[in-house]
Amino acid sequence: MNDNLHIKGNVLVGQSGGPTAVINSSLAGVFAAAKKLGADKVLGMINGIEGILSDKYTVLDETLKTDFDVELLKHTPSSFLGSCRYKLPKPEKGNEIYEKLFTFFKEHNITCCFYIGGNDSMDTVGKLYDYACLVESDIRFVGVPKTIDNDLEITDHTPGYGSAAKYIATVTKELVRDGLVYDLKSVTVVEIMGRDSGWLTAAAALARGDDCEGADMILLPERPINAEFITQRVEQLQKEKKSLVIAVSEGVRTPEGEYLCAIGGGTKDIFGHTQLSGTGQAVAAMLKSQLGIKTRAVELSTLQRCASHIASITDIEEAFSCGAAAVKAAANGESGKMVLLKRVSDLPYTCITDTADVHNIANFAKTVPDSMINADGDYVTAEFIEYCSPLVMGEASQFMANGLPMHIKL
Repeated sequence: MNDNLHIKGNVLVGQSGGPTAVINSSLAGVFAAAKKLGADKVLGMINGIEGILSDKYTVLDETLKTDFDVELLKHTPSSFLGSCRYKLPKPEKGNEIYEKLFTFFKEHNITCCFYIGGNDSMDTVGKLYDYACLVESDIRFVGVPKTIDNDLEITDHTPGYGSAAKYIATVTKELVRDGLVYDLKSVTVVEIMGRDSGWLTAAAALARGDDCEGADMILLPERPINAEFITQRVEQLQKEKKSLVIAVSEGVRTPEGEYLCAIGGGTKDIFGHTQLSGTGQAVAAMLKSQLGIKTRAVELSTLQRCASHIASITDIEEAFSCGAAAVKAAANGESGKMVLLKRVSDLPYTCITDTADVHNIANFAKTVPDSMINADGDYVTAEFIEYCSPLVMGEASQFMANGLPMHIKL
């Protein structure tokens, strides 16, 4: 990559999809790198590409005035600029949506556009790039990866996943301790996000160590499993220990393709689709009914997305580097790309940034490979532990006020 890189004009950056504990660190990386490379102004989309269609934006130079502001942004959870879930239509000449967007770009002298997000966000990057090619625009479009789901293809992992994994493993350890209070048979079922990929739920395995037995079962969407197997396994495990913890992905299915949450009747939306929230409750109710033991369901829900108080410093720094790498890639002439993390060493753990064609990433999903799941389908293997462990390492120093973490806001 050219060492004499320069950004002309203004740049635009947006955030899309679900928030994470470190998405703003990527935003900080974009801002810092863009200013360092000479960008006149850094404009931020308010509520993503949908906001730009309503002419909603902010000039980040007016908010991030000092190095402390940028550092505080790195440690502020959720989406600083707001988000959206907006799907662009197929890029065609004359489409009024694209014409409106590119008119905005021209009026505000935008030379580079960066979009921080997951699968759908990379679809947006790809479509903007394709339209730019159609109309022979010089604007460069680069995606910055972000998702706690860790389901983007090609990249080793995604910023946001490490901190969510750290939170899940920590909560699992605490629930294990909580379950040991009383001398009776009990099962705590922890429901964790993951409709089609089980990366988040698998992270519960990190709780196991010298000071904690960890989760006793880990159930992932990648491996269909019978309700009867769960019951029999719990009976077997409780011959050795009374208190058990089961980590279950919300999207776990039976071999027949039915969601586990439906075994308790489930709830339907207005279209008749099964609502996945409630998988933990359904499994807990089943075990209580069939085994007559004390059960409880704990749903981590949105808590696992933005727990910046226990964010991984590895995750924070990698998120920042991905934002900065996107700016450098654009300055070097790249467009229609997504920044990715490439693991080059496990001992010591080392990751570098690279780029890949965004069209090879958007609308694809990376699931937990079979080699990381045990033969019975109720736990992960050592390969997963080796993969995930480095991502949760390091504790961030919090900026505190009145005994609580400080955050920055618009």
